[in-house]
Amino acid sequence: MTELVPLMTAAPKPRLYELDSQQLATWCEAHGFPKYRAEQIRRWIFGRRVNDFNDMHDLPAALRKAMTDEFSLFPATVDKHLVGKDRTEKLLLQLHDGQFIECVLMRETDRRTVCISTQVGCAMGCVFCASGMLGLKRNLSTGEILEQVLLLDRLLAKGEQITNLVVMGIGEPLANLKALIPALESLNEKGGLGLGARRITISTVGLPDKIRELAKSGKQYNLAVSLHAPNDVIRDKLVPVNDKIGMAAILRAADDYFEITGRRVTYEYVLLSGVNDDPQHARMLAKELQTRIAHVNLIPMNGVTELPFVEPSDPRTHEFVAVLESFGIPATVRKRKGADIDAACGQLRLMAESK
Repeated sequence: MTELVPLMTAAPKPRLYELDSQQLATWCEAHGFPKYRAEQIRRWIFGRRVNDFNDMHDLPAALRKAMTDEFSLFPATVDKHLVGKDRTEKLLLQLHDGQFIECVLMRETDRRTVCISTQVGCAMGCVFCASGMLGLKRNLSTGEILEQVLLLDRLLAKGEQITNLVVMGIGEPLANLKALIPALESLNEKGGLGLGARRITISTVGLPDKIRELAKSGKQYNLAVSLHAPNDVIRDKLVPVNDKIGMAAILRAADDYFEITGRRVTYEYVLLSGVNDDPQHARMLAKELQTRIAHVNLIPMNGVTELPFVEPSDPRTHEFVAVLESFGIPATVRKRKGADIDAACGQLRLMAESK
């Protein structure tokens, strides 16, 4: 049987949208075009969903040629495009170096939420997650992060627009802040998607120094801390990097985030049957959070063939919620989206890499 070899191509030209608005204006001037052309270009990319420089018909032909010569738009290859019964759409993208990443578009009545990746693989080693099973390969660039959002945006019908962004795909976002922050700023600004910071949620396993760095960015992004355990004994087993950090340090950093930004912190908790779903675990978690302005987002385990964990029964999940609420802690159970297309992060990539 012939072994499948990942697609390998030369590094693509820089993606045009890796330049922020000021950098693009400077590039235009350096090439003999007025600065205002930068605003027109970004409007085509972020607003009019153009897929080819030559379709930017109100720009001079010379400018379109210059962009074509120096930049790319969407160099990633769509390896798979799956659509679920609930209209959730998932893209498996292959990058120029043969690596795979995933991104997802989720539709609800009044929301169009996209979920994106920040790394190829993950170094955090959470034992219930498919994203890190093959380890960390590399960080994504700002352009590779933005490309996911723009490709998903182009799946929307005319009149639809992205309303929310969650940075919860493959990878640890705070381990790649250098590339992530410029991407979010482009999406946030008026010349980009104009997506408000309060509509952007960043999920982290809990890197205290990076949480504080994010807080000092000056933006009111939502922070979601992937806690998954009520104490260090359990968390050390589920999230191996915890033994070098500890929950106390993470919670202090989250407190600082709230103090600096004024944004309530969400604590994510994947429910694993027989591991962390006992009512006593809920009480322990409640005692950790009851003095904090916090919200708990309970996540039923997504089945991954290669992993031994399963989600608890509905009554068990509801009991966990009831315990938290009895302590005055708001708790919700995340609605599962795209279950029939393996929309949980890492699953499609794992299958592609295992071929």
